[in-house]
Amino acid sequence: MSLIDIEAEAPANPVDLVEQLAAVHDWAFERSDDDEITLSLACRWTDCHVSFQWMDELEALHVACAFDLKVPDGRRAEVLKLLAMINEQMWLGHFDLWSQEGVVMFRHALVLAGGATASDRQCEAIVDAAIDAVERYYPAFQFVVWAGKTAREAMDTALFDTVGEA
Repeated sequence: MSLIDIEAEAPANPVDLVEQLAAVHDWAFERSDDDEITLSLACRWTDCHVSFQWMDELEALHVACAFDLKVPDGRRAEVLKLLAMINEQMWLGHFDLWSQEGVVMFRHALVLAGGATASDRQCEAIVDAAIDAVERYYPAFQFVVWAGKTAREAMDTALFDTVGEA
């Protein structure tokens, strides 16, 4: 099945569309119910679990990208400063710290109010945005959580762009 075939037969439930995309791209996924699917993707620094949840009452497709990073209590204040700095740079989505679990997560939503439907390209773009954000900022989170750096030091390092690879 190609992407053209998916768009021609776009399902009413956007989670069905995401499942079709996962099949086309050979992404590992788990469908927990009719309104939720989680993709498991290997990224550069860590594995990402991108969950799509259709929220009918809001007419929105919520996306949450979790990755392996647990914030110890002693580093939460500095991680919150880092989140504020990162979120100022974000054009799509944002990062949150889930207080009870102590995990950082990228979140975004696609509003489909008034009967609008999601396209395959929109869903792909959301996955791309989530993965790009995690890959760009994961080292900054690591610097704060494990190296004890300040949010400013971590941001300066994360925003340092290199050319090529060693």
